[in-house]
Amino acid sequence: MRIQKKCAHYFPPPKPSAFMPDLNKRRARVFAYYLPQFHPIPENDQWWEKGFTEWTNVGSAVPLFKGHQQPRIPTDLGYYDLRLPEVREAQANLARSSGVEGFIYWHYYFGGGKRLLEMPINEVLKTGKPDFPFCLGWANHSWSSQSWDRIKSKKNDQLLMKQEYLGERDNIEHFYSLLPAFSDKRYVHINNKPVFLIYDGVGVPQIEEFLELWNNLAIKNGLNGIYFIARNGAASSSIDTLINLGFDAVNRHGQFEAEIQIKGKVFRDLRWKIIERIKGQVLDVYDYKDIINNIFNEYDTRPNVIPTIIPQWDRSPRRKSAIIYTKSSPEMFSLHIQKALDIINNKEENARILILKSWNEWGEGNYMEPDKHNGYGYLNALKQKIFY
Repeated sequence: MRIQKKCAHYFPPPKPSAFMPDLNKRRARVFAYYLPQFHPIPENDQWWEKGFTEWTNVGSAVPLFKGHQQPRIPTDLGYYDLRLPEVREAQANLARSSGVEGFIYWHYYFGGGKRLLEMPINEVLKTGKPDFPFCLGWANHSWSSQSWDRIKSKKNDQLLMKQEYLGERDNIEHFYSLLPAFSDKRYVHINNKPVFLIYDGVGVPQIEEFLELWNNLAIKNGLNGIYFIARNGAASSSIDTLINLGFDAVNRHGQFEAEIQIKGKVFRDLRWKIIERIKGQVLDVYDYKDIINNIFNEYDTRPNVIPTIIPQWDRSPRRKSAIIYTKSSPEMFSLHIQKALDIINNKEENARILILKSWNEWGEGNYMEPDKHNGYGYLNALKQKIFY
């Protein structure tokens, strides 16, 4: 408690009597992106160094300007290893008590049966623990040397793992590899269908046929189809394209558009030209308050659009040319959540959904788990807004 009392923005941790709120009294369903990059794998050992995980970047981060909050230091869970079931159980308890209904585990499938970072979800399925809802988000993008390491990323950008699309047979095998998850009693459903989110919906060749195939396979195997969500981080106008392709909903990420609103497209284009020319560090810093004042728009009010809430953002542990949001705090995050709730308030009850970005993206400074600076602040801010 000595460290927590010194925190600049500290919400006290929940009392034991209030640890488990009434889960039926939520203003919205909240699902959080979950990064499984906190255990060593042979590929990362080869590409980076023995024992590399997300903590390698997080622990070596340094402040880059006055007032820059780095490094980020975890408290309650420590520098955890997801091979430990106790860690996964503790994460679920924290998430449940703060109002998160379930985790969206990032699923890395590169084609031909090749997967990475699959151990945590495999253990969740194998052991039945934690007893906490989950679904999968297919992170269908290649890995390059820019993916995880800020130092090596600009020396020589190399393709490490290519995302491949190998046709109908591979799509069928991919589906059946996930059928045990879709059939799990804990799996998240929307409209009585298991949820599957795709990071880059338009990047999948013949996506309409893919969605139809998986829907048919789901029905064949006793499910009611698949509830497909496309992630959209580009212009809002592309949302209509994704819906027309057959997605049931779109998770809109408003960061890019908010940044454009604040600094203008000319600045953004110029910054990227400078980065490409000098291959160096060009920080792009925003006030978190400005971001949350510009992150939502009229698209977020649509019933088939799921807004995103973001507690904080700082990619400097991963990227030399990082985008950083300063002056984030639990109090500001609370305002952000309220804006999101106002946006979805007029939707039907089953469409009042928010996606939290993210539960544990420590390398992007984008997480909810307790840290030295804010303690339980972000968790309690969410809890106080989500529960009646």
